[in-house]
Amino acid sequence: MTKQPVSVNGVVRWKDVGQSANTAPASRESKEILLRHAIGEVLRDVRQRQSRTLREVSHSARVSLGYLSEVERGQKEASSELLASICQALEVPLSQMLREVSDRMAVEEGFTVPDTVPTEFSEQFKREYGIAATSSKDIPADDDSLTATR
Repeated sequence: MTKQPVSVNGVVRWKDVGQSANTAPASRESKEILLRHAIGEVLRDVRQRQSRTLREVSHSARVSLGYLSEVERGQKEASSELLASICQALEVPLSQMLREVSDRMAVEEGFTVPDTVPTEFSEQFKREYGIAATSSKDIPADDDSLTATR
């Protein structure tokens, strides 16, 4: 790509030649996803779904309101102990919160892992229940015969 001088109202400017004025140069770098931002977004979403205020959650989690706000905005990197305390205050298992973070980050990265059931489990499920299991959501959590074979 080269530059070419262009005069507009007596002012000389340089314009890229070979590139449309409406198109921006293609970015070859992938979007950087920070873990603290994803964690903050999930914590805020959970709190807002519960219609709770920062003050309520910070009091329950025994963390300052300002610090919790910074965690939610992705400005502070929370320790595992603090995350556990916040999740306990929100009555959400830490593993569930981290799973949500992982799922969101995978989408941002353009990567998804299909939720599929191995063929042998699907066949066993079909024999026992008369229907095929295509995802783990199809398999009941209480069934000891299926979980014992995992």
